[in-house]
Amino acid sequence: MPIFDALVDSRIKLILTRHEQGATHMADGYARATGRTGVVLVTSGPGATNTITGLLTAHMDSAPMVVLCGQQITTLLGKDAFQEADVTGLTYGVVKHSYLVKNSGDIPRVTREAFHLANSGRPGPVLIDLPKDVTQAPCDAAFVDDVHLPGYSVPGRGDSEAIARAAEHLSNAKRPLLYVGNGAVISDAGKAVVTLAEKLRAPIVNSLLGKGAADENHPLHLGMLGMHGTAYANKAVVACDLIMAIGARWDDRITGKVDEFCTDAVKIHIDIDPAEYNKIIRPDIFIEGDARLVLDDLLPLVEPGDTTEWLRACDEWRKKYPLKYPKQGGLRAQHVLDRLDAVTQGQAIITTDVGQHQMWAAQFLKAASNRHWISSGGAGTMGFGFPAAIGAQFARPDRKVWSVSGDGGFQMTECELATAAIHKLPVKALIINNNFLGMVRQWQELFFENRLSGVHLEGNPDFVKLAQAYGIKALRIRRPADVNRILQEAHDYDEGPCVVVAEVVQEDNVFPMIPAGAPVSGMIVEKPKYKLEKPTGST
Repeated sequence: MPIFDALVDSRIKLILTRHEQGATHMADGYARATGRTGVVLVTSGPGATNTITGLLTAHMDSAPMVVLCGQQITTLLGKDAFQEADVTGLTYGVVKHSYLVKNSGDIPRVTREAFHLANSGRPGPVLIDLPKDVTQAPCDAAFVDDVHLPGYSVPGRGDSEAIARAAEHLSNAKRPLLYVGNGAVISDAGKAVVTLAEKLRAPIVNSLLGKGAADENHPLHLGMLGMHGTAYANKAVVACDLIMAIGARWDDRITGKVDEFCTDAVKIHIDIDPAEYNKIIRPDIFIEGDARLVLDDLLPLVEPGDTTEWLRACDEWRKKYPLKYPKQGGLRAQHVLDRLDAVTQGQAIITTDVGQHQMWAAQFLKAASNRHWISSGGAGTMGFGFPAAIGAQFARPDRKVWSVSGDGGFQMTECELATAAIHKLPVKALIINNNFLGMVRQWQELFFENRLSGVHLEGNPDFVKLAQAYGIKALRIRRPADVNRILQEAHDYDEGPCVVVAEVVQEDNVFPMIPAGAPVSGMIVEKPKYKLEKPTGST
């Protein structure tokens, strides 16, 4: 309460959300859309613990965030007082750093350090736990401009010898592949990535969170690789003789069966976080540094090789295995997202929830600009998409912002419709409604003999009426013939939020697909006619 009271006379704008988890996702969306640190203020006890999901989401995806938590007075810590919780202990594994402030004179230093830590090196969330007697005590400490953190250093330019060796391998490669991840987004390395690709005449692939670092409409871009990546991107991964990860961490959704991943290819890894070295893949060359600075130093050393046959093979895969979906049998999520791409023309900020719609969105919505694609990757957090879009719209009022959610995930944070309505944000919410937890249903169909369990969303509300109850414009799509018109109507509406509900076919599957734990070469392009073994990885 002392902090909320101080905000009354402050220039800081307070956005009152309906749930603390929604607040963290909004701050996350704000941070990813701008590169600036998002800030969350919550009360003690359950207010603080409700941020843990958002902290995990930001931590896994390297989003800068500072969370300020209320806390019981210092004399009652450890005595099970009302709404006391060991917040620093509870959040230890999901933050970059945390503070429990016990002296008001430490507040200026701690605050400055928290923002520096959150948005330097590999970004992440930082938590500041603030007992009430500390926040209402007098503070005569001066503001702090300089940060002194012994042992904490931020890598910049990479090792010159390692860069020279990488350049030699790149120049000699016949089938090079540039694998772009979230680190390239954070460092704004996209221009350097495209320049390197054009100089080498090498194709580009990106991870789910690497979308937009380099324009996906570029002729050298093959789209997303991995579990639900494009078939032609995965074919290139299998056939390449060199793969260079640029700010990407070789996660399990990319590598599949690790001991069969690019076994004959030279592997080069650029990452600002030394903890990623040898964690999953043992690279031939590891360059610790900022992705953009490393590429700037690498570019002059690279000589173009002859990749004519390689690019021809990639083009043939692109033609042979295009993204496709049935044109009959009702309204398809893929059709809706394909047309949303046409309406937005790659210029809107897209946020997603988690599930089938997320993978279809990653396939069909091409990100043309950096920080225009915002999705929960490492944590796979349902309920992320809509509040993240609200945060992105607050951050970028000059941009159209669309969230794409499933009916399951949307209901987890649907209360934030009130936040969007109160502030008349022109954010658009597309709900892909199939009355299922679709991705889990897909796995049960393919790997568990279609024994459906806990996936049918009986009791879904009428989302159009729900939005209208908040005073929000809402539209419904039932027929393929109405898709273009309704999406365009929503896109053009700027007087406040707009919800679009697409009533799609109930049972549809995302392909291509690499079963969890299978090698990339085991990719399934369409629904198999044979029984699949149960996957070894998680869903």
